[in-house]
Amino acid sequence: MDNLTKTKRSFCMSRIRSKNTKPEMIVKRLLKGLKVKARYHVSSLPGKPDIVIPKSKLVIFINGCFWHQHKNCKRKVMPKTNVKYWKHKLIRNVLLQKMHILANKRIGWKVKVLWECQIKNTTKLTRIIRELIK
Repeated sequence: MDNLTKTKRSFCMSRIRSKNTKPEMIVKRLLKGLKVKARYHVSSLPGKPDIVIPKSKLVIFINGCFWHQHKNCKRKVMPKTNVKYWKHKLIRNVLLQKMHILANKRIGWKVKVLWECQIKNTTKLTRIIRELIK
Protein backbone atom coordinates (compact mmCIF):
# COMPACT_ATOMS: atom_id res chain seq x y z
CA MET A 1 0.00 0.00 0.00
CA ASP A 2 1.17 3.53 -0.74
CA ASN A 3 2.32 5.55 2.30
CA LEU A 4 1.40 8.87 0.67
CA THR A 5 -1.96 10.43 -0.01
CA LYS A 6 -3.08 10.74 -3.61
CA THR A 7 -2.31 14.49 -3.55
CA LYS A 8 1.18 14.03 -2.09
CA ARG A 9 1.97 11.21 -4.55
CA SER A 10 0.82 13.41 -7.43
CA PHE A 11 3.09 16.21 -6.21
CA CYS A 12 6.08 13.84 -5.93
CA MET A 13 5.51 12.46 -9.42
CA SER A 14 5.24 15.96 -10.88
CA ARG A 15 8.76 16.69 -9.62
CA ILE A 16 10.34 13.93 -11.72
CA ARG A 17 12.30 15.55 -14.54
CA SER A 18 12.97 14.25 -18.01
CA LYS A 19 15.92 16.59 -18.66
CA ASN A 20 19.00 17.45 -16.64
CA THR A 21 18.59 14.56 -14.23
CA LYS A 22 21.38 13.77 -11.79
CA PRO A 23 22.78 10.88 -13.90
CA GLU A 24 22.64 13.08 -17.00
CA MET A 25 24.52 15.90 -15.27
CA ILE A 26 27.25 13.47 -14.16
CA VAL A 27 27.78 12.35 -17.76
CA LYS A 28 27.73 15.96 -19.02
CA ARG A 29 30.41 16.98 -16.51
CA LEU A 30 32.52 13.97 -17.50
CA LEU A 31 32.26 14.86 -21.20
CA LYS A 32 33.16 18.46 -20.45
CA GLY A 33 36.21 17.27 -18.47
CA LEU A 34 37.26 15.14 -21.42
CA LYS A 35 36.78 18.19 -23.69
CA VAL A 36 34.19 16.39 -25.81
CA LYS A 37 31.81 18.62 -27.75
CA ALA A 38 28.27 17.39 -27.37
CA ARG A 39 24.71 18.51 -27.97
CA TYR A 40 21.85 17.74 -25.65
CA HIS A 41 18.23 16.65 -26.23
CA VAL A 42 18.45 16.85 -30.01
CA SER A 43 14.84 16.82 -31.19
CA SER A 44 15.76 16.19 -34.84
CA LEU A 45 16.92 12.64 -34.00
CA PRO A 46 14.57 9.76 -33.14
CA GLY A 47 13.81 9.57 -29.42
CA LYS A 48 15.38 12.96 -28.71
CA PRO A 49 18.64 11.46 -27.36
CA ASP A 50 19.96 12.88 -24.10
CA ILE A 51 23.46 13.39 -25.52
CA VAL A 52 24.68 13.57 -29.11
CA ILE A 53 28.36 13.61 -30.01
CA PRO A 54 28.39 14.60 -33.69
CA LYS A 55 32.14 14.04 -34.23
CA SER A 56 31.82 10.38 -33.19
CA LYS A 57 28.35 10.03 -34.76
CA LEU A 58 27.18 8.78 -31.37
CA VAL A 59 23.90 9.17 -29.51
CA ILE A 60 23.61 8.36 -25.82
CA PHE A 61 20.40 7.61 -24.00
CA ILE A 62 20.62 7.89 -20.21
CA ASN A 63 17.98 5.64 -18.73
CA GLY A 64 16.49 5.49 -15.29
CA CYS A 65 16.45 1.85 -14.18
CA PHE A 66 12.82 2.07 -13.02
CA TRP A 67 11.43 4.00 -15.99
CA HIS A 68 13.08 1.78 -18.61
CA GLN A 69 12.98 -1.49 -16.60
CA HIS A 70 16.69 -2.31 -16.47
CA LYS A 71 17.01 -6.11 -16.45
CA ASN A 72 18.49 -7.66 -13.29
CA CYS A 73 18.58 -4.31 -11.48
CA LYS A 74 17.20 -3.79 -7.99
CA ARG A 75 15.56 -0.53 -9.13
CA LYS A 76 13.40 -2.40 -11.64
CA VAL A 77 10.34 -2.62 -9.42
CA MET A 78 6.71 -2.85 -10.43
CA PRO A 79 4.58 -0.55 -8.24
CA LYS A 80 2.05 -2.35 -6.05
CA THR A 81 -0.76 0.14 -6.68
CA ASN A 82 -2.43 0.87 -10.01
CA VAL A 83 -0.57 -2.10 -11.51
CA LYS A 84 -2.47 -2.10 -14.81
CA TYR A 85 -1.48 1.52 -15.53
CA TRP A 86 2.17 1.08 -14.54
CA LYS A 87 2.66 -2.18 -16.38
CA HIS A 88 1.31 -0.64 -19.60
CA LYS A 89 3.37 2.54 -19.16
CA LEU A 90 6.68 0.81 -18.40
CA ILE A 91 6.31 -1.76 -21.19
CA ARG A 92 5.53 1.08 -23.59
CA ASN A 93 8.67 2.96 -22.44
CA VAL A 94 10.81 -0.10 -23.20
CA LEU A 95 9.24 -0.66 -26.63
CA LEU A 96 9.52 3.00 -27.64
CA GLN A 97 13.17 3.07 -26.69
CA LYS A 98 13.87 -0.05 -28.79
CA MET A 99 12.21 1.67 -31.75
CA HIS A 100 14.26 4.84 -31.22
CA ILE A 101 17.50 2.87 -30.99
CA LEU A 102 16.76 1.05 -34.25
CA ALA A 103 15.74 4.28 -36.00
CA ASN A 104 19.00 5.99 -35.00
CA LYS A 105 21.04 3.00 -36.15
CA ARG A 106 19.20 2.97 -39.49
CA ILE A 107 20.26 6.56 -40.17
CA GLY A 108 23.90 5.81 -39.37
CA TRP A 109 24.34 6.70 -35.69
CA LYS A 110 26.04 4.55 -33.08
CA VAL A 111 23.82 4.18 -30.02
CA LYS A 112 24.81 3.66 -26.40
CA VAL A 113 22.41 3.27 -23.49
CA LEU A 114 23.79 4.22 -20.09
CA TRP A 115 21.84 3.08 -17.04
CA GLU A 116 21.36 5.03 -13.85
CA CYS A 117 23.08 2.30 -11.81
CA GLN A 118 26.14 2.25 -14.15
CA ILE A 119 26.70 5.97 -13.82
CA LYS A 120 27.43 5.71 -10.10
CA ASN A 121 30.83 4.14 -10.86
CA THR A 122 32.68 7.11 -12.40
CA THR A 123 35.88 5.17 -13.11
CA LYS A 124 34.01 2.60 -15.18
CA LEU A 125 31.89 5.34 -16.77
CA THR A 126 35.00 7.28 -17.84
CA ARG A 127 36.44 4.14 -19.46
CA ILE A 128 33.15 3.48 -21.30
CA ILE A 129 32.95 7.08 -22.60
CA ARG A 130 36.60 7.08 -23.74
CA GLU A 131 36.06 3.85 -25.68
CA LEU A 132 32.94 5.27 -27.32
CA ILE A 133 34.49 8.54 -28.52
CA LYS A 134 37.58 6.98 -30.13
